[in-house]
Amino acid sequence: MWKEFIPKFFTCFKEGYTISLFKKDLFAGLTVGIVAIPLALAFAIASGVSPERGLYTAIIAGFLISFLGGSRVQVGGPTGAFVVIIYDIISRQGYQGLVMAMLIASVILILLGVARLGTLIKYVPYPLVTGFTTGIAVVIFSTQMKSFFGFQIENLPSNFIGQWHAYFAAFPTFDGVTLSVALGTLLMILVIRRYFVVLPWGILAIITSTFVCWAFNIPVATVTSYFGDLPRTLPIPSLPQFSLAWADLTPLMHDAITIALLAGIESLLSASIADGMIGARHKSNCELVAQGIANFGSALFGGIPATGALARTATNVKTGGKTPVAGMIHALVLFATLLYLAPIIGLVPLPALSAVLVMVAWNMSEISHFCRLLKAPPGDIAVLLTAFLLTVFIDITVAVELGMILAAFLFIKRIVEYSKIAKISSFFDKEEGVDDKDAVFDQDVPPDVAVYEVNGPFFFGIADNLNDILHGIEHPPRVFILRMRHVPAIDTTGVYVLKQFYSRCAKEHTHLILSGVRGQAAEAINKYGVAALIGAKNIFPNIDAALHYAKELVAIRK
Repeated sequence: MWKEFIPKFFTCFKEGYTISLFKKDLFAGLTVGIVAIPLALAFAIASGVSPERGLYTAIIAGFLISFLGGSRVQVGGPTGAFVVIIYDIISRQGYQGLVMAMLIASVILILLGVARLGTLIKYVPYPLVTGFTTGIAVVIFSTQMKSFFGFQIENLPSNFIGQWHAYFAAFPTFDGVTLSVALGTLLMILVIRRYFVVLPWGILAIITSTFVCWAFNIPVATVTSYFGDLPRTLPIPSLPQFSLAWADLTPLMHDAITIALLAGIESLLSASIADGMIGARHKSNCELVAQGIANFGSALFGGIPATGALARTATNVKTGGKTPVAGMIHALVLFATLLYLAPIIGLVPLPALSAVLVMVAWNMSEISHFCRLLKAPPGDIAVLLTAFLLTVFIDITVAVELGMILAAFLFIKRIVEYSKIAKISSFFDKEEGVDDKDAVFDQDVPPDVAVYEVNGPFFFGIADNLNDILHGIEHPPRVFILRMRHVPAIDTTGVYVLKQFYSRCAKEHTHLILSGVRGQAAEAINKYGVAALIGAKNIFPNIDAALHYAKELVAIRK
């Protein structure tokens, strides 16, 4: 029963872990660890926290996600998707409020996993994911303009419009040296990505920019000059002391739900893509539990929200990572970096990190996918643009919540369009699933008998249409046959409507007959008492038997 919650780390060792596998994991872990250094720093700074918090997150959460997760190759840590959320929460609640939201989100993720809802999160509509991902990319790009141009802005607004108003107002203050370092780093990244695709562009660009700025004493802001010296060890795990007012609980719950949903969606999306790369299958519910524990651990050690990182996971696969050991080694590499290379990290120029994030934003934007979705059906375009615009101009919490609501209504609309209740006047086909001895039925519906057929799921979006049918008939029939052979499922609203419809038929002295009820629909009408209400003698396996019985009823009444 609980086998699906056994982490892949233990499964891999049970299958047999060899020296050959360790060598592959070691090389992949070292590579991913090096790649993760500038990203951990950049995501932390962009989120409005000190850079070491990004390293804490990558070390603690990265280790726990690999150790306890449900994927063989998933690599976790801080990601660009959380930048907007963290920045917004900290601007409203401070870092302590972020920690509280992380703790609540951790519990939500664990509960989602234990309740085995991991497979459901993967069904979030693609236009919604693309919309807020592209929106996040735009917001990340916007937040980096201050460091990229060296604008003299004391307090940068958290909202998109406010930021660009501040940029235009501060344009005369831009620093040419800062801009040159940022553009030089960005150009270097583009060259590496174009001509040396196998090399880790982020760390190479950062190392080169740091060396040039240090060697030539170029006067630009660095990690140390702006944030002070980095600590050279992990902090003692603890929870900060804070008091929470009742009025803060509602927005905090919204923030926690957003963190949990985004962490779940991003991690399962990354794990699914990794599955396609290695030909394996991850354990989605185990992965959610690991994400919850990892975010709890990150909060204890002063980190920020974490999730599965697609770029680092892909790098892990491409460099030969085979088991979760590679992801754990990646976390140890980051710990060693913090322990021994903190002074060197302090020399990293902030405009160089800004250039890295500009490239990350471009990668996240998925412009080609976004533009392609603009040719999709109107409903999908509405979900896409709603998620995108709300993320950019309001905040991602509202974007996720309203986007999910809009996508749900769109799904209901499509179910209603697919499901139909239509009148049948004659039959030229055989009931599916009836005995082979039955001949093809071919006759008109007799007088005083109405036959309607339901096609598609009998859910709340379509069920209420049944009540309107009897009112729309000028003279209520003596017998009403509801054909349900194409109803794969019925929900509680559908069951309730059937009971109501039976009562309406009784008031109009119309005899109700059901035909072709099977599968989940048959189980539901039995379980909730509809079969007992209508009577077993009025429920038939096929239309042939139902019509013969209807003729008998009409003849008796005459």
